Amino acid sequence: MTQTKKKAVVLLSGGMDSATVSAIAGSEGFQLYALTFLYGQRHITEATAAARIAAAIGVAEHRCIELDLTLFAGSAILNKNIKVPRNRKISERADKIPVTYVPARNTIFLSYALGWAETLGAFDIFTGVNQADYSGYPDCRAEFIKAFQKTANLATAAAVQDKASYRIHTPIMNMTKAEIVLAGSRLGLDYSLTRSCYDPDEYGRACGHCDACRLRLKGFAEAGMKDPIRYSENPPANGHNLQHKGG
Repeated sequence: MTQTKKKAVVLLSGGMDSATVSAIAGSEGFQLYALTFLYGQRHITEATAAARIAAAIGVAEHRCIELDLTLFAGSAILNKNIKVPRNRKISERADKIPVTYVPARNTIFLSYALGWAETLGAFDIFTGVNQADYSGYPDCRAEFIKAFQKTANLATAAAVQDKASYRIHTPIMNMTKAEIVLAGSRLGLDYSLTRSCYDPDEYGRACGHCDACRLRLKGFAEAGMKDPIRYSENPPANGHNLQHKGG
């Protein structure tokens, strides 16, 4: 008799972190239900990548939810009149919450994931939050995840009726970007399918200079690998000052 796999909802943005988490969840034997959001962000490059990744890793179902978070227009991710910071030093990234922060984004996304999980009868949710290579987002910290998990087990019928307890999995929480690249590569993840840029060009090519690109490039360089995605110009190869022409 074939044992039924446990279901898990995974937040899949299309970036390297969420793709790696999806691969990890699949390797742990979960049947995956992927959730992506179009929330008014300045580009849909990552969301398009999410569809490719979901197909490649063979999720049971992939849903793309449309939300309008543009009322939180103080974020450069949502407002094209606000410039995306470029070429920031590590010290600058650590000093304060960046303008690319979207208020309550992970709270909203996890709430949707929780609702879908309860509908599916799943009690496991995977998310690619990471606080090791910290981008300054408060909702990427372990404290936040712990608090949300507690809320999930107080706020759902399935949990209060003692059917099971919800668990928010954050397998890359304390990994460096290099460790993330190596973990995904060991699982056969094709990183050419992923996109991580905050401000890609009209052709979907990464800028190479925003915080997301610099952290990504630094991770590949430290892992001894070349980033397989295309860049619109010559980005610093390690996220700092070396030159590298994107593929």
